[in-house]
Amino acid sequence: MWATGEASVAVAATATATGSRGHATMPQAILLQDVESLGARGAVVDVSAGYLRNYLLPRKLAQPATQGSIEAATRQRESAERVKREAEERAQENAAVLGRTVLTIPQQAGDDGRLFGSVTPQDIADAIRDARGIRVDRRKIHLEEPLRHVGTYMVVVEVVDGVTATIKTMVVAA
Repeated sequence: MWATGEASVAVAATATATGSRGHATMPQAILLQDVESLGARGAVVDVSAGYLRNYLLPRKLAQPATQGSIEAATRQRESAERVKREAEERAQENAAVLGRTVLTIPQQAGDDGRLFGSVTPQDIADAIRDARGIRVDRRKIHLEEPLRHVGTYMVVVEVVDGVTATIKTMVVAA
């Protein structure tokens, strides 16, 4: 009698240890924002059901990963990469155009060639927009100090992060 009882206890213990519901799989989630401990935006990660339900979903950090949402996330990631690549190509083209540009900025000057006032990065940005139609932020024009004399200067312009162009700028007396 004991042998039968011990066998049934052993079977019940084995069923409990292995999980009576089969293998419990970790749900997948697609990250909507960068999460420090999990990964970058758009990544598909395995998380526990409670972490997904109680932390990630209420904070809009992730969404449950279904086949359709994984495909949509992949398409969105490819689209974002394509847009970024096209923007970089446009920036390279603009830098090439600006590299061939010679700006002439007339300013009032005295007989000794000293300007009444100075040529500032804003003046150079306006001259670029008038000459080529390319908008450049004045903070991206690198001058050590404003130009105060008539002459020719090589001005470095940062078109976008990491893409620069050198523009020949001639300051002439008006």
